[in-house]
Amino acid sequence: MMKIHKEVTIYDIAKVLGISPSTVSRGLKDNPGIRKETIKRIRETAHEMGYQRNKFAGNLRQKHTNTIGVVVPKLNSYFMATVIAGMEKVTNQHGYGLIISSSQESVKQEISCVSTLFNTRVDGLLVSLALDTRNLDHFNIILNKNIPLVFFDRISECNSCMSVIIDNFKAGYEVTSHLIEQGCRKIVHLGGNLLSNVYAERFRGYKQALKDNKIIFDENLVVLSDLSGESGTETAKKILSMKILPDGIFTSNDTSAVAIIIELLKNGIKIPEDIAIAGFNNEPISQVIQPNLTSVDYPAREMGEIAALLLINKLRNTQSPNLNTIILKHSLILRQSSLKRNIS
Repeated sequence: MMKIHKEVTIYDIAKVLGISPSTVSRGLKDNPGIRKETIKRIRETAHEMGYQRNKFAGNLRQKHTNTIGVVVPKLNSYFMATVIAGMEKVTNQHGYGLIISSSQESVKQEISCVSTLFNTRVDGLLVSLALDTRNLDHFNIILNKNIPLVFFDRISECNSCMSVIIDNFKAGYEVTSHLIEQGCRKIVHLGGNLLSNVYAERFRGYKQALKDNKIIFDENLVVLSDLSGESGTETAKKILSMKILPDGIFTSNDTSAVAIIIELLKNGIKIPEDIAIAGFNNEPISQVIQPNLTSVDYPAREMGEIAALLLINKLRNTQSPNLNTIILKHSLILRQSSLKRNIS
């Protein structure tokens, strides 16, 4: 049989067999009205010609594609990779595929991602917002079509959406309170962009813990950055140039905390004796660095699983509580980097 290089259709199969395209279509679906011998010939010919059933087109006729779109701020993040792994576990179990895109921390790119996923006809959308996203106007095309939308981690107020987060205020409060309990009174906070709910809430928790312990807030001890390793190193250098060194540091992620530890140790600062340090996210690196890093355990995989399950339940109209926001439990993991009181 002659090789066919273009995409094979039921019309091509019908032409080869000398039967109608509708007979081919029904034969490929094992229609009981078609003779078994004919079905066998249709299947064999389709296989020889390299026919591939267009599931996407079929699903479109049924008004769904069995795909879910995901927009994340960045892909090179242990936290985000773990969230996506949780989502994939749930979507695979329920027969959905994931289309993953990254905004690269840019609202302009986020708008493009949302538009592309909308045009791909995803059944629903899972989103963690970029740092510079100020409003949700670009999600109107999704909401106006009643496409379910679930925000996770980085969220914004949205009456028509669902959200999955942790209590970042409480976590920031707990970390700062722990450092105060260890005897710290001059605590540096390295935070992220305060437009983002996660960093704004952690900062608010930091301030409230200082206030409740009658420690005067000093804006000179607050550094806002992109929380990269480089910014951690720069923050450490800034700290080393201070006339009076701080005795505690609370950073909003582990990457910057580890960079700070490395730079301070290089310059003869003892941790935690001179400066106690705590991070956030409980990434594997927190147990590799010496001393091991105190951090907040952020249930990333669980967040991905619950966000995906919320969306799928919405798609399937499953009778479940109409929850607008789900707050997951976090925990403060105490390690040597902050335990001044344990030093004999």
